[in-house]
Amino acid sequence: MIVNNLKPPYYAVIFTTIVTNNLEGYNETAERMEALAKLQKGYLGIESARNELGITVSYWQNLEDIVAWKNNVEHTEARNLGREKWYQQYQLRICKVEHEYGFKK
Repeated sequence: MIVNNLKPPYYAVIFTTIVTNNLEGYNETAERMEALAKLQKGYLGIESARNELGITVSYWQNLEDIVAWKNNVEHTEARNLGREKWYQQYQLRICKVEHEYGFKK
């Protein structure tokens, strides 16, 4: 689903991944992280696509809220598991969105 109710300026956290062959517990943890993120101050929405390359974009009101999410204990534990067993590689980018437009039939 495309998040389309956002009003700039806001922030996008782009998390791009390549996973390993050991994905035991991965889907459950990803679902838990999405549910937990929704409870965080400043959370605005999420979009995700996973194939050979996974891309998840979460949207936030400000940088302070992003840092608070990064420092969430359960999120930190999931991130450590990702490094240990699920991710072959990942890249995280934080961008300020100043303008947006879209189209829908």
